[in-house]
Amino acid sequence: MISYFGVRHHGPGSTASLVAALDQLRPSVVLVEGPSDATGLLPLLADRAMRPPVALLGYAADDPRRAAFWPFAEFSPEYQAVRWALRNDVPVELIDLPVLAQLDDAAPAEAETEDGTAGPGEPDRPGSQPDDRRDPISALAAAAGYEDPESWWNDLIEQNPAPGPIFAAVGNAMAEYRNHTTTDEHDLRREAHMRRAIAQAAKNADGPVAVVCGALHVPALAAKHTAAADRALLTGLPRRSASITWAPWTNARLAYASGYGAGVSAPGWNQHLWQTRGRADVATRWLARIAAELRQAEHLVSTASLIEAERLAVALAALRDRPQPGFEELREAAVSCLFGGDPVLWNLVADRLLVGTQVGTIPEGVPLAPLIDDLQRQQRLTRLRPEALPRELALDLRTDSGAARSVLLHRLRILGVGWGQLTDAGRSRGTFRERWVLAWDPTFAIDLVDKLVYGSTVEQAAAGLLAEQLGEATTLGALATGCEQAMTAGLPTAVSVALRLLADKAALSSDAADMLGAIPPLVDVLRYGQARRTDAQALGSLVEHLVVEASLSLHYAARPADADASDVLVGLVVGVDRAIRLLDEAVSAGLATVWDTGLAAVVGDDQTSPKVAGCAAQLRYASGALAAADVVLLVQRRLSPGTRAVVAAAFLEGFFTQAAERLIYDADLRDAVSQWLTDLDEDEFVAALPLLRRVFADLGASDRTRLLAAALGAGARRAVGVRLAGDGGAGWERQLAVVARLLTAPTGGADRG
Repeated sequence: MISYFGVRHHGPGSTASLVAALDQLRPSVVLVEGPSDATGLLPLLADRAMRPPVALLGYAADDPRRAAFWPFAEFSPEYQAVRWALRNDVPVELIDLPVLAQLDDAAPAEAETEDGTAGPGEPDRPGSQPDDRRDPISALAAAAGYEDPESWWNDLIEQNPAPGPIFAAVGNAMAEYRNHTTTDEHDLRREAHMRRAIAQAAKNADGPVAVVCGALHVPALAAKHTAAADRALLTGLPRRSASITWAPWTNARLAYASGYGAGVSAPGWNQHLWQTRGRADVATRWLARIAAELRQAEHLVSTASLIEAERLAVALAALRDRPQPGFEELREAAVSCLFGGDPVLWNLVADRLLVGTQVGTIPEGVPLAPLIDDLQRQQRLTRLRPEALPRELALDLRTDSGAARSVLLHRLRILGVGWGQLTDAGRSRGTFRERWVLAWDPTFAIDLVDKLVYGSTVEQAAAGLLAEQLGEATTLGALATGCEQAMTAGLPTAVSVALRLLADKAALSSDAADMLGAIPPLVDVLRYGQARRTDAQALGSLVEHLVVEASLSLHYAARPADADASDVLVGLVVGVDRAIRLLDEAVSAGLATVWDTGLAAVVGDDQTSPKVAGCAAQLRYASGALAAADVVLLVQRRLSPGTRAVVAAAFLEGFFTQAAERLIYDADLRDAVSQWLTDLDEDEFVAALPLLRRVFADLGASDRTRLLAAALGAGARRAVGVRLAGDGGAGWERQLAVVARLLTAPTGGADRG
């Protein structure tokens, strides 16, 4: 006898009903939808150290980027079916197409379950999204008068206290649905493979056979098909085997919001339903969890409010003709009674409640891809536990623990594993601290598997990949960035390669922009040398060489260029200046002198880009190399009546864009700019307005007020505001005419202002 149990992937109601049905049937073999070549890994689910959510990871050994996951949560019916079989010493098999057949056969859009989402029986491919085109649950919910298919399923299965012969009813509903839809070739092949496996198992079984599969497949598996027809559908299956292992999974990857449609909009809620199955206090315990999260966030929650919230949730469920409150009713009740009607507070706890932070664990000794195995070992050594939701991590690189954690995170970044995102790199003189934001995503396993070609440990793979990238680098900037990565990741071999390539290319380079782009990352390496406990002295002469060569050629590079090229060069010049100023004084003193010589050459050369010259003058002024009186003379000369307005405006932009606040305190500088603006004719002034907006964009409201007061004089500072003439005055009439002309001018004229 063959019994078919059509389930909803990751549905705790399906799971509870399934376990009860298996206890009653006592099958002699359990067949579960899933890649058949992974059957040998199922006994590991009985290991106490294996804690879901976990996933089968299957990939092509010759191309690890071709990979897929089959996830299992504790409340997944497939997981509990396997656990039931192992607990009762009953054979259990997976019966779906093998991994490579599914990878070859199914497009991402076709890898969706009967509820429109991927589940344990079907692979989750990185980047795949839910597809509603094959969602029978929505169709059945609409037929029952429900707008939300999740609510329909929850009422019928998940929270129905007396579901009755639910599997037969679900099978009949799916048969009716399939009578009105078409089935793609991929599903036909999968069902043919499962039918053959079921027939073989039934032939060898000495008792009932239990088949656990997605509900949509039940009608096709139970229907009569000839063996010849099934064999014809399965011709051409790949004969080579895939590499398969277990990988940790997360609740966040089970949620719709993660980009992986596993049919679970709130895995934390599903976990709660599973853990409280059969209890009468499901709502009470959920509200208690909400209260605990709020109190942990230092919000007061009274017991009376909790009682009122539960009463409201029960009333809402009754009004909606539901058997008991769902998480929608409980959420609405909590917002009303616990959050004062403010949904913003609910958002503070929603992720932890509805999604959760659970990350599965894999027992030691489980055969893993070498890089995954090494990463787990490094995580244990550094005591960095993977968590699904983002959390901040501050590291002190002077400690062994902080240095080890930093090195691991930097190596993973080289490998393209974005577990940690650095949030404050290069923002200050501090070189002994780092701040990270950590968030684990199970698809990082594929990123590691894909890098096996570079080495079997995280260190070897990072060094191998970085060495390859350094060999392909074509600019000094790319080589310098690679050198910095090698240093911060503790990869001495890659550092040596980078230094050798940098020295060779620097000796031949005459491109000022290329040299300027290389200096900041190399200076960062020098700054980090002591913190990383790495000898970076070999970099000193290289940095000095680049600074000298870049300084000598800077004024040539700054000669006539278009606006975009000038903007790029300004960015490079500012970056180098900031890098040199951040170095220790003992190291930077000589470099700063050389660099100032290059800036002075740019300022003194009338053929250089006025914007770059203005930037160079401001940097010299900020460093003290240019006295205040000399700055005023320089600005007066650059803004003299004989200078074209567009040239003067570019110099002004380069000088003041990041230093507009100096106009507040330096009266002579302010007077020079005011005089230039006063001397402009009307058209030139209108053309300069966009420039002035950019110059003062970084000033806050208070600084703008202070600048206005300084420009209008001491009397204005004592006055409440500017006193207007009773009739507006002739000056205002002229300004009104200009504004009117701008507003009514054709597009070209309006754009100019």
